[in-house]
Parts: sequence; structure tokens; C-alpha cells
Amino acid sequence: MATPAAAAPAPPNPNPVPDDPPPPAQQEEEEEQGEASEPEASPPAPPATSIEPTFSGSEESEGDDSSSVSSAAPSGPAAPAPAAERPPPAAKDLLHISFNQDYGCFAAGTKSGFRIYNCDPFREIFRRDLVAEGDGGGGGGGGGIGVVEMLFRCNILALVGGGDNPHYPPNKVMIWDDHQSRCIGELSFRSPVRGVRLRRDRIIVVLENKIFVYNFADLKLVHQIETAPNPKGLCAVSQQPGSIVLVCPGAQKGQVRVEHYGARKTKFINAHTSRVACFALSQDGRLIATASTKGTLVRIYNAAEGNLLQEVRRGADRAEIYSLAFSNNLQYLAVSSDKGTIHVFNLKINVGSTANDKPTPAPEPEIPHISPPLSFIKGVLPKYFHSEWSVAQFRLHEGEQYIVAFGHEKNTVAVVGMDGSFYRCQFDPVNGGEMLQLECYNFLKPSDQP
Repeated sequence: MATPAAAAPAPPNPNPVPDDPPPPAQQEEEEEQGEASEPEASPPAPPATSIEPTFSGSEESEGDDSSSVSSAAPSGPAAPAPAAERPPPAAKDLLHISFNQDYGCFAAGTKSGFRIYNCDPFREIFRRDLVAEGDGGGGGGGGGIGVVEMLFRCNILALVGGGDNPHYPPNKVMIWDDHQSRCIGELSFRSPVRGVRLRRDRIIVVLENKIFVYNFADLKLVHQIETAPNPKGLCAVSQQPGSIVLVCPGAQKGQVRVEHYGARKTKFINAHTSRVACFALSQDGRLIATASTKGTLVRIYNAAEGNLLQEVRRGADRAEIYSLAFSNNLQYLAVSSDKGTIHVFNLKINVGSTANDKPTPAPEPEIPHISPPLSFIKGVLPKYFHSEWSVAQFRLHEGEQYIVAFGHEKNTVAVVGMDGSFYRCQFDPVNGGEMLQLECYNFLKPSDQP
């Protein structure tokens, strides 16, 4: 049972280009529709603890995955480059990278602690060496941090230990207050934490087969969800105040589950016939982009009704999709994969009426005459040739893991790699083609070490 104790509050703040050619025959995935049902949720319990995030600038669980809650004891831009120039090799201690909710910052978890960076202009905001400094919150001798989740730009972060020598147990979520440079609360589980998502009023913890949703202010459990095996910790939550939409894997292969907490409604979307490998939710909770383990197609769904709005093609060969991101104006979608190319797609969706939108009709393709020996691919090539391809691309290094987001400057994209690289580039929405590299940094270069 979750039994929180009094946690110390934080002090107030004083201030068409595929990755590969088409194969001779390629079977397309089929989409299905799901039906809505009500989530099983209990109302929040009365407040017992208080965690006050300070912004700068801008039922009890059962089984092996049960959780508990406790509190801690008191105690300048580069010149544009003509191509994707690779930075020097980074230190081999990077365990985690993630953007914050508005893509203005990104966090890096390392074998010795964590670091926070600003995207535009690129600069390191701060770093915490947990091995050297300690934290007053019960951390171990190691410094490994496997998950760092920011809450916009405020002083509160969620940390999970990781690596061979974790600073915290990998089955605990530590609530870190950077104003106090220590942990002020924790959430404990009986299995490793795969991911954490934050919004101003919720903490979402992702385990292998369950998701727990907590009130931020008092750490009270308000909902838990059973999912299909989810080793990547896939989960997304909307950030618009007053409207909570949560997306997670469903219980069946290829299915995503959408929780509309305001409407007390659950929608199941059978997005793919293969397992879901990645998805993204727009900030306002209206659009969902999904990709399967096949990695050839990306589908955009209306979150409220679950209907397919648009389908775009990354390539023809299989790929592992690492990240998907909507632009703030919902005009573009960015995709990164192990093929080493960042794709930007045009979204042809009327965001003012997504509830009634239908899939975008594709133009009639000009298909050459197919001779009898090739008749077996009649149903494949037509679909391939009228696929919607990316409008802009940025080519990096195949096999590296990159995550992508849209920048605050118009028509810009930020890319962060597990090789320690940071890129900022610009795309031409009219002419498309290769993006222009604006910045390239190695954010873990040895000269940065204290």
C-alpha cells in the first residue's frame, strides 16, 4: 500500500526521400478501429504530502508491481555548416537522453550523475555529479542515472538509477529538488522503472507491464493501467492545463490505449498489425502518431475518436523508430530511426475539426503497365508509389540512436544523440530537400569535464 509521509516542500522561487529503395514486394500493415470503454480509476485521496514545483521562466496497487511512497529525510551559436558534420567522439558514460515538455531543453543521464542543457542557444545549464557531491537523499556509492525527466524548466526533476553502478535503486523514482540539491520524496516499486513522465499535476511511472498515475502535489495514486510488455517504457501525456490525455501500449499487439481523464473515457486504437515501437502525442492531446516494429509507415490518429487521419512513409526497408515529434502548430511531424536520417513530414490535417476528419485521400498514382510476370505485385506497388514521403531530411550516422524535436525558432529541428551529439538544423517547408545544419556540438566532450 502507498503510505506517504510528510515530504519537505521546495522553497519558493525568487525569480519523397525514403531511407532505402522499394523491395519487389512489400506487404502493407492494416489498420483497425477500437471501441471506447471507461477506465477503472478511483478519486484522489486527501492530501498528505506537498511537493511544490517552482518554475523559472517560462487504489491501492496489487501484485508484484505494487508501489510505496516515502519522503526523504531533511537534511553562442556555431556558423551554419553545409552538411551533418559529426562532433568528436563523446565520453562512453551516457545512459539517457530526453527533451523536456516544450523541447526547449534536454537532459542527459550519465554514469556519474545528470546534466541539463538549453537547446537554443545551445549551452549547459547545470550538471550534478552525484558520485562526488552526494545528495542527502540516500543515494548509493555509484552515480549512474538511467532516467532524467524534467518538468519544463522548474526545480523539480524525476530521477531513476541506471547503469552498472546506479546511484539509486532502479525500482525507485526519486523526486529531486535542485534548489535544495537533494531528493525530497520517492516512489518505490517491486520491479524496475522503465520510464517516467511529468506534467504540472501528475507523475506517471512506467513499469514493464503496468503504469501508475499519481497526483503531483501529494503523491497519491489515482490510477493504474495494465499494458502489454513495455520494456522501452513507452508513454505520453498531454501538457495542456485542465485536460489530461495519456497514451500507452494496449494489452494487445499493435494496440495503443488512450485515457481521456476529463471525459472519463478510454479509447483503444488498433494502430498496427505488428507491435507498437514508438508513439507521440501532441501537446494538446488531440493527435497521436504511431509506428510499429516494422518501421516503414507512420500513422496519425485522432485521439478522441481513434480514426486514422493520415499515413506517411519513412521508407520501404525495416527500421527501428527511435522518436516521433509533432511541431507546436501541428503542421509537421519529425521522425528519427536507426537508418540515420531525420525525416520531416507535412501534416495535412484540419486541426480545428480532427474529430470528424477522415484519412487524407492520396492522389491517383501514375502507374506503368504491369506485365503478367509481375502481376503478383499489383496490389503492392500502387500503394508504395502514392505514399506520402517526407518533405525534408537530415542525414546523420546509421546505427546511432537519435531523438528529435522541433525548435522554438521557425522551421528548425533539434537532434540529440546517444553518441553525445547535438544538432540544430533548419528545413525549407516550400522546397524541402536536405536540411541546413545550423549547429553541431559534442555535449559530453572531455574539455567540458570539471
